Amino acid sequence: MSKKALVAYFSASGVTAKVAKELASSINADSYEIVPKEKYTAEDLNWQNDKSRSSIEMKDAVSRPEIADHSANVDGADVVFIGFPIWWYTAPHIINSFIESYDFVGKHVVLFATSGGTDIDKSVKDLQNTYTRVRFDGGKKISVGATADELKAWAGKYIS
Repeated sequence: MSKKALVAYFSASGVTAKVAKELASSINADSYEIVPKEKYTAEDLNWQNDKSRSSIEMKDAVSRPEIADHSANVDGADVVFIGFPIWWYTAPHIINSFIESYDFVGKHVVLFATSGGTDIDKSVKDLQNTYTRVRFDGGKKISVGATADELKAWAGKYIS
C-alpha cells in the first residue's frame, strides 16, 4: 500500500518550486508552497549584502519569518517531503517556521534541496539537531534537471 505524501516547499526564485512540482506530480502527492507573509524581493535575497533581509535572518538563529497561511494538509499525510533552496549552507529559517507550525509526530519527514554547489548534509543535521522529536528520513540535493522517473525512483522508497 502506498503512503499518502505531501510535498511542502519554499522557493524564493522558482528553482525549488520547479523541482517540488515535478516531485509531487511524479508521486501523485499533494503540494503546498510555504509562502512568506512578506515576500522576498531580489534585494532581500542578495547574499552579498550583509544588510539584506536574508543575510540578517540567517545570522539570527532564532529568526522565524512568518508564513502567509497555515493550510498545509500535514495531518492527512504519512510522509512529508520538505523542499528548500540552501541558504548559508543550511535550510532557510522559514523552514523552521513551517516545522514549528505543524505536528509531525508519527510522520516521516524527508528533506530535499536545490543548490548551486552546497550539499544538503548540513541542512539535514541542523534540522535533526533542532527538532529531535521529528523523524527525519534523510535528504537529497536535487538538480533542476532531474526527471520525473528519477524523482519517482528516489521518493518511491519513502512512500511504498
